Amino acid sequence: MSQDRILPDEVPPPGEWAASAACLGAADPDLWFPDPDETLAAAMAVCEECPVRPDCLGYALHWRIEHGVWGGHSEVERRRIRRRRLVVV
Repeated sequence: MSQDRILPDEVPPPGEWAASAACLGAADPDLWFPDPDETLAAAMAVCEECPVRPDCLGYALHWRIEHGVWGGHSEVERRRIRRRRLVVV
């Protein structure tokens, strides 16, 4: 995986797994993109029960998506995961 920044318009749409995502029918899409002073608890609760959570996280990590909750992890958590992977590899 490259360290280069990937622009949002370069990220392909998620695969077929996304059709089974728990967030697909969520009432409030803003839940996954909260303001800094808002909690992630509601989004995390939806992700907790999602059958495609690992696929979602893998997608966000692979494409270096920097905003929102993906695979049950915040932006900060995903940055930590990427840093750990770089150290291990």
